[in-house]
Amino acid sequence: MIRKLLLLFLAIFVVSCGSSRKTTSSRKTSKSTKVVNKTTKTRKTTKTSKATKSTSTKAAAIIKTAMAYKGTRYKFGGTTRKGMDCSGLTYIAFGENEVKLPRVSYQQATKGKRIKLNAVKKGDLLFFQTNKNRKRINHVGLVVSHKSGIIKFIHATTSKGVLVSSLDERYWKNAFTEARRVL
Repeated sequence: MIRKLLLLFLAIFVVSCGSSRKTTSSRKTSKSTKVVNKTTKTRKTTKTSKATKSTSTKAAAIIKTAMAYKGTRYKFGGTTRKGMDCSGLTYIAFGENEVKLPRVSYQQATKGKRIKLNAVKKGDLLFFQTNKNRKRINHVGLVVSHKSGIIKFIHATTSKGVLVSSLDERYWKNAFTEARRVL
């Protein structure tokens, strides 16, 4: 009962496609380079650190969590299998994998580092403005693949719930505003 009241309270204060609840994010990455000399030959090898490997592993885990919600119906402010909205999906997928994101899409768009669209990889976030009358980000999707220039992302739509779409679709291509890397 308390949880339902809390969700109702949060839904009243909703902005964008989710409720506003502030959290912070943190990330750590590192790379080390090792130089090896062998009888007048200098060979440089780059050793990928555990942090970099864990980034791709973490991205895979986040995608797996999000994909578990595929087919879930849309619910404004939702964060459960009973109903989910776009920012709720990313909030839960990242949160269950120990990466904190704000609850609302336009606030999520302030986290991480902005990247070029052709540089996106699995685990990156795509942001959209689906309401052209309001010049503010109101939709988010999670990149699940980027192959041969085709970007697929999982998100929650009001009409079909949680599903995987392609950025090649006219609607999403026109609504796209930016991509960000949180991991």
